[in-house]
Amino acid sequence: MPRKLISSGSKFEEQIGYSRAVVDGEWMFLSGTTGFDYKANTISDDVVKQTEQCFVNIKAAMDQAGFTLADSVRVHYILQSAGDFERIWPVLQKHLSQVRPAITMWEAKLSDPKMKIEIEITAKKPSGR
Repeated sequence: MPRKLISSGSKFEEQIGYSRAVVDGEWMFLSGTTGFDYKANTISDDVVKQTEQCFVNIKAAMDQAGFTLADSVRVHYILQSAGDFERIWPVLQKHLSQVRPAITMWEAKLSDPKMKIEIEITAKKPSGR
């Protein structure tokens, strides 16, 4: 199966030279995804709302790639402030509690100070699907 590149239509994908996601066989590698609402071109000041929007953006890319959150095997959470991590747990539980992927969380300065979180996912389709 040839490699498939998934685009969200963000101008940054072309300017920087990356894809929202790359599908290689039964694997999908999702780039770090932020809480920007691309339709409204806005971002909330609230980390919880940003996290919910991250999952809207993630689900759209995964759907385009033929994957679902249930295929997630590895998730990286990058937060501007590690102190916000516990605040977003209910959102993470809502979307991934049945999947229970391996995770890592770390604190880092993100490319835009408005961004409070970025989520990166690696997914694998189960054999036979």
